[in-house]
Amino acid sequence: SEPLAWPPVSAQAASLLEEAADLLVLHRDFAAAVERCEAGCDSLGPGTGPGPERCLFITSSAEVKCSLCVVGIQALAEMNRWREVLSWVLQYYHVPEHLPPKVLELCILLYSKVREPQVMLEVGSSWLRDQTNKSLPEYGSLLELYVLHVLLPLGRFEGAEELVRGCDVFDSEQQLAFLGTICESRCRWTQQEEMHSAAEEQQDAATETVLGALSRKLLTMLTLLRRALRSMSSHFYLLPYKKMLLATFLLYLVVVRLDPASPTSLPFIYKLVQLFRQAWAAVFSPMHRPPIQD
Repeated sequence: SEPLAWPPVSAQAASLLEEAADLLVLHRDFAAAVERCEAGCDSLGPGTGPGPERCLFITSSAEVKCSLCVVGIQALAEMNRWREVLSWVLQYYHVPEHLPPKVLELCILLYSKVREPQVMLEVGSSWLRDQTNKSLPEYGSLLELYVLHVLLPLGRFEGAEELVRGCDVFDSEQQLAFLGTICESRCRWTQQEEMHSAAEEQQDAATETVLGALSRKLLTMLTLLRRALRSMSSHFYLLPYKKMLLATFLLYLVVVRLDPASPTSLPFIYKLVQLFRQAWAAVFSPMHRPPIQD
């Protein structure tokens, strides 16, 4: 057979595809590979319409764009930029219904691997509802992939059963086998939910027990502290504050205002000594000791 004649634009995109593949596989230069893929997709212009132009034969520009996106997805995943994959792909295909089957498959597998299947929930549903896509030979395998890697991990069992029953690609035997798989997944999900609920109840009970013990200890400590403060306050109420204040005032007069060497200050000093003795006896002597008489 004669070699395929590429249009000028497709030839440029094919050359960029080859460079991107080499950068991805041989040189491991993922950022440069993404740049080549973007340049190739931009050279092809807007996305192609539905039908066999969607990634069926390598002889079309749609297949070149599909291959460029596949290489770009792999390069982004290698750089741990998987969060950008879906938006990066949709900038060249605009709507989920126009995604090639290979690109959709890679996106489902990628987001399933990173445990983010909810990202592909609406995208996959839109693609599978499209009437044109239902005529593609990859439709059955993509439906199965979507159910197993998106719906079941998210617990969307009713939606999975409805999708399988409404699929004309599966015969009755395949549908029964698939519905059995969904039923088994539902049972496992229920068991895991029950175990998780039981574990949460045990944890809550243990937490309540610990908090109860801590609350009792805290209440006991507060009670003891209140008793200690009450005892201290009752003791301090018995202190001769007036005499202590008077003694302090007299000490101020003797030290600041009076001359201790002067004979006129001796009566004040004697009175001050007597007041301090009484205050000392009242504070530091037993409570039953009779007060000192002047």
